[in-house]
Amino acid sequence: MKLTRTAPAPVAGILLSTALFFQAGSLNEIAQPGQLGPGFWPRLALIGLALACVAKLIVDVRFAYGERDVCPALPPPVSRARLVAGIAFIGLYVLLAPFIGFVLATVGFIAAFMWLSGARSVPMIAGNVAVGTVLLLYVFIKFVYLPLPKGDGLFESFTLALYRALYLF
Repeated sequence: MKLTRTAPAPVAGILLSTALFFQAGSLNEIAQPGQLGPGFWPRLALIGLALACVAKLIVDVRFAYGERDVCPALPPPVSRARLVAGIAFIGLYVLLAPFIGFVLATVGFIAAFMWLSGARSVPMIAGNVAVGTVLLLYVFIKFVYLPLPKGDGLFESFTLALYRALYLF
């Protein structure tokens, strides 16, 4: 039966995210009064993971019990080359961010990932890069109070000038 092959993964995801959710609560012991604690965002991500696993489990159960129209159009499989490239982009992002700063690393990462995903419209990529980077800056700096890497030398000067232009400082 298909269910016995597919159900363990979403069930494991639900159990793992639940366990980690309670573990992440200890991060809030160092929270400042009036601010979100450091455990808020990991817990929010874990809730999202648990909900995605519940949705996957529901689809698998419905499919296993004869509802064949649950997933009428399955996406094509991801090529191994694109998967490796995506993983490499994530690794480069993590490695470069301390040196070139969060802003430039994020700009490059979003553009590269969109291109890898098939986007070819330069105005669309540029718009997503600009809006996505600025939104992430405001979320992480103004709401989460997370110190982001500013980069070294000229990269730091660029980052600080951008922060001032966006009224982040």
